[in-house]
Amino acid sequence: MSAAAGGPTVASAPRGVRDAPPTRVVTLGVTDYDACWHAMRAFTDRRDADTPDEVWLTEHPPVYTLGLAARREHLLRENGIPVQKVDRGGQVTYHGPGQLVAYTLVDLRRMRIGVRALVRTLERAVIEWLATHGVAAYGKTSAPGVYVACDGGEAKLAALGLKVRKGCTYHGVAVNVAMDLGPFSDIDPCGYPGLAVTQLADLGVLQSTAEAGPALARHLCAGFAHPVRVD
Repeated sequence: MSAAAGGPTVASAPRGVRDAPPTRVVTLGVTDYDACWHAMRAFTDRRDADTPDEVWLTEHPPVYTLGLAARREHLLRENGIPVQKVDRGGQVTYHGPGQLVAYTLVDLRRMRIGVRALVRTLERAVIEWLATHGVAAYGKTSAPGVYVACDGGEAKLAALGLKVRKGCTYHGVAVNVAMDLGPFSDIDPCGYPGLAVTQLADLGVLQSTAEAGPALARHLCAGFAHPVRVD
């Protein structure tokens, strides 16, 4: 799999970074998780200081992924969905049809921020995008991701996990758009027992991942141009 095909450039250089090339958005459609993961690693290994940052938009067939620190006890039941150990941060999550995944391949050195600042930047971009649909959402420094108030509590709408390699990141953010949420009941989502999850369709936003992707990408790229600063 290659990231070379298609995609408009949608962001200008980050403020204060000289001659940073625009971010490229690449729409991949449905991809095999393992192939996409290895393509991200290969892209990161071959990039140099002049390589544009990229956002890859995709969705995956059903798969559970376990982050570097994940504990298998958070997989509560076997249900036939494959499980894959990967190199991102975080615990266990689920990917499946109807979930929009935006992989953010970003040069932190060029942006002059650390990974915590990028996490906050990604959360802010998702929150601002959701606000355009009338959805009030928020992030949590203690548990990265994007949440909404739900039935007197809260539910997670978007999960986030990153890997830093050679001063650059891959993996990214996954937003539940219009999917079967049932597989989340067989795990402790993101390692939190009893954590509720939700999706845009249940919040009254009726879109496909193909419709949602370009708008989210615009907000992500705008965030890269003006990242959050974390002291």
